Amino acid sequence: MTPEDAATVPEAGATPIEARGPAAPADAMIVVPVRQTVLFPEIVFPITINRAMSVAAAQAAIREQRQVLILLQKDPSVDEPGADDLHTVGTLANILRYVTAPDGSNHIICQGVQRFQVTDFVSGQPYLAAKGVHLPEPQGSGSDIEARFLLLRNQSLEVLSLLPQAPQELRIAIEGVQSPAGLADLAAAYMDITPPEKQEILETVELVERLDKVSRLLAHRLEVLKLSAEIGRQTRASIDERQREILLREQMAAIQKELGEDSGTAQEIAELGKAIDEAGMPDEVATQARKELRRLQRMPDASAEYGMIRTYLDWLIELPWKPPESPPIDIAEARKVLDADHFGLEKIKTRILEYLAVRKLAPEGKAPILCFVGPPGVGKTSLGQSIAKALGRPFVRASLGGVHDEAEIRGHRRTYIGALPGNIIQAIRKAGSRGCVMMLDEIDKMGSGIQGDPASAMLEVLDPEQNNSFRDNYLAVPFDLSRVVFIATANMMDTIPGPLRDRMEVISLPGYTAEEKLQIATRYLVRRQLEANGLKDDQAVVAPEAIAEVIKSYTREAGVRWLEREIGRLLRHAAVEIAEGKAAKVEIGPAQVAEILGAPRFENEVAMRTASPGVATGLAWTPVGGDILFIEAARTPGGGRLILTGQLGDVMKESAQAALSLVKNHAAELGVDPAIFEKSDIHVHVPAGATPKDGPSAGVAMYMALASLVTGRKIRSDTAMTGEISLRGLVLPVGGIKEKVVAAAGAGLARVMLPARNRRDYDEIPKDARDKLQFVWLEKVEDAVAGALEDAPALAVY
Repeated sequence: MTPEDAATVPEAGATPIEARGPAAPADAMIVVPVRQTVLFPEIVFPITINRAMSVAAAQAAIREQRQVLILLQKDPSVDEPGADDLHTVGTLANILRYVTAPDGSNHIICQGVQRFQVTDFVSGQPYLAAKGVHLPEPQGSGSDIEARFLLLRNQSLEVLSLLPQAPQELRIAIEGVQSPAGLADLAAAYMDITPPEKQEILETVELVERLDKVSRLLAHRLEVLKLSAEIGRQTRASIDERQREILLREQMAAIQKELGEDSGTAQEIAELGKAIDEAGMPDEVATQARKELRRLQRMPDASAEYGMIRTYLDWLIELPWKPPESPPIDIAEARKVLDADHFGLEKIKTRILEYLAVRKLAPEGKAPILCFVGPPGVGKTSLGQSIAKALGRPFVRASLGGVHDEAEIRGHRRTYIGALPGNIIQAIRKAGSRGCVMMLDEIDKMGSGIQGDPASAMLEVLDPEQNNSFRDNYLAVPFDLSRVVFIATANMMDTIPGPLRDRMEVISLPGYTAEEKLQIATRYLVRRQLEANGLKDDQAVVAPEAIAEVIKSYTREAGVRWLEREIGRLLRHAAVEIAEGKAAKVEIGPAQVAEILGAPRFENEVAMRTASPGVATGLAWTPVGGDILFIEAARTPGGGRLILTGQLGDVMKESAQAALSLVKNHAAELGVDPAIFEKSDIHVHVPAGATPKDGPSAGVAMYMALASLVTGRKIRSDTAMTGEISLRGLVLPVGGIKEKVVAAAGAGLARVMLPARNRRDYDEIPKDARDKLQFVWLEKVEDAVAGALEDAPALAVY
């Protein structure tokens, strides 16, 4: 059928063609814009047209028996293309057939005739029309053209040989082409390249350049096909071996079925084998897994051991064996994360940033194991979460508090019923990555018993020289823990064994001052409790003065957990008011705190306790931070006995005895008759008698309480003291200075008396506490007497 026939004899099912709108000028070409198709001269190609302008153009061309100009759109997403949306080089084509499909879509089959360069677009018709010039095909000859022609033909035939189910007609067409230009267009038309690349070839009129472009594209495609074929051959070889295994397993399944042992597990075994291949296990682990899989194949599923082996294989498959991909560490972003999540703790943040910087510069190096030590509620766990966020790694927490069985760390052997891996491997599986950040929470609360010592098992976990081949008793194969970032937390270091403590870098987190608590509550806690209680920012407001009152009169802690609970109580009261419709917005000030929380729980006892001679204010360290400790002394007629009460430990009792001996020794300097000690009994009591107390740091306070008692001079009510004493009257250094000073500042004291040899701890005291207090440094007990007893000469202060 000729184009003229197609114009007068529509295809069956075709839409009748009627004249619609004015026709294009005779010297203009009817344009059919296409989205993803490039038509080349001498190529027959089907084109789908559904836009009204394209349908109108095709019908006008058939009706007027004219050619159409096929132009490619620059942007395929444009539905109504204009002159600026089309390439200017296209192909003139004859419409061989016009068909309307049953679904309403329109199709034309076109045959390219000649390249055409658009110079101007013509308006005034319901379709696009353009004027321009014909681009004749160059007729070249010579050895360089012939060489390129033969190369292109050989490349085209080689590509067809590598393509599956390539049409034989296309091979015949390539072999029969005699024109270099025609071969270039034919190869480009059927090559698997993008429309822009085809358009570039269409716009290349010069013959040598066009042949070179097509040849380069074919060469690239040829390399890809060769590589794909090689991969396919290797895959087929692997599949053939696997098919042989599958056939043998099917035969085994048939035999089991005949024996009445068919359990339908053949597919399950095959899936396990595939999962083992894809898990990325090391060779040693993969060998063990396949060995267990073969045992599973030979075992009836009704066997008790079948479930044990299946569970073991599931654990091996689900563990992350592949090396983790560590995202880049952005130190500036890490600083922002730490500042956004935590207020204060500047030294801690600096150490964490140093840690992250080292991890960034030496990602394969052996990083130290950090251990955050501090009272509850100061942000140890949240610091670990911030490190994970800064590293871009998953965070997982393993709680070690109360663990007293070594198997909790190393796992149980598979010989036991219900055996499982230890907490470390379980946490790794939960995180899904060997590069996770693992928080070892409450590492100081592990115990030991007849089941072994879990702290000893932790030695291997936290040792960078050993944990690259950690062997869990359940897995019985080595697992690499060297890429895990371990961070431990503890409330005190005393209960951690020395070898385990030696493997960790200890970072102390002191308790917060009242000002720091106020800032934390204002920035974080109030917002968190608003969300927890379903309130919006414009529905409830807690004034900073109210928070300060809660800190002063309702909480006494080193951290902020109790403070957050009290803020939650305030906001729950506001939630009730709003839910009942009594108020649209609730503002909580200091006056409302007592109404909601009740009477204040804590008051300043310092002035009351030191209103009489014989009472000294000491500073104590506890697992939850620093605290104020009162030492009370009384003298009654007797025979020189020393009575100690208040649940004192052996070391504290010895401090009281040393303090009494020192007071007797200094009786003359204190202006006291030594005979009173022979006629009196001395009673030393430390209130809060239900709480056990021990340690040498109350020596100075005991000495001052006794000195105040025997001299009748009161101790200044704004002063607290700490320090160990010797029988020579020296004041020796003690620990926990940061926590003790923070407690003194929180109790409203104005002066603290510390051992002079503890000056090294001065810089670690929070600046807010340093600004509130006056420091008196003690070399001997005489300095304490001069600085604390009333009516004493002034003492130079730091």
